[in-house]
Amino acid sequence: MRLKTTLLLLLPAIGLIFLFMVIPMLISLLYSFMTANVYGGVTMPLTVDAYVQMLFDQDFSGNLTFMPDYLWIMLRSFYLAVATTVLSLALGFPVAWYIMCQSPARRTLLLTLVTLPFWINTLIRTYCWILLLRDSGLVNGFLQYLGLIDHPLPLLYNQPAVLLGLVYTFLPFMVLPIYATLERLDPRLVEAAYDLYASRWRLFRRVIWPLTKPGIAAGTVLVFAPALGSFLQPDMLGGGKQLLIGSLIEMQFTSSRNWPFGSALAILVTAAVILALILQSRRTKAMEARA
Repeated sequence: MRLKTTLLLLLPAIGLIFLFMVIPMLISLLYSFMTANVYGGVTMPLTVDAYVQMLFDQDFSGNLTFMPDYLWIMLRSFYLAVATTVLSLALGFPVAWYIMCQSPARRTLLLTLVTLPFWINTLIRTYCWILLLRDSGLVNGFLQYLGLIDHPLPLLYNQPAVLLGLVYTFLPFMVLPIYATLERLDPRLVEAAYDLYASRWRLFRRVIWPLTKPGIAAGTVLVFAPALGSFLQPDMLGGGKQLLIGSLIEMQFTSSRNWPFGSALAILVTAAVILALILQSRRTKAMEARA
């Protein structure tokens, strides 16, 4: 009876996951093996041309030549996703620790400030960075007012601008899981480490870091996965010059009208995220087994 009740309670969640995740992914997988229609959409017959197109280009004679352009876009996307994750961790951990050390009232205020960007549309927030970083923006204007520069710095439409936008967008996804783990940290362990004359670095490395690994792992996945497929920040802050795999997928479904290739790229991104989740799950289980 209890098992039946549990299954009934889980049924709505399973239904939503199946409806909004499993079915769309199956449709994308099917589309990736179909032929692109000239006016958009897909048609028969089934083919693997979309996956071949990732690495090879076909000339009028039907010969395939290696084309690394899409490979470089994938590598650039992976590099920026990893850099976003590392920078978010480097910034998010101290922020989470500082919030944890405050009084309950100040914690609530600081957590509200961390989640405040979620109350505003991502498009608006990204456009605000354009107003700040452009040649006539606030940053260059302030630096020129101070006399530090004679002409505007190229702060926009480059890779650092894209990275800045990605870190700004996904930083809260790193702060909140780490804070949730730090909040459950027993302060007596920190006191015991100080009583045993542990330095701050040794305290962090031997006590705090191992106990916060679950939060770090969750934050890493929550930042890496959306950063890998992001297209808004590269389009707006990169000016189309820093094409990432998310932007490439968006182009295939709009201007290029190559739905099979866009679906194949989406499947590739999904597979990369699933692989990262599996590796992280195995690592977590291995750490729990050693403990």
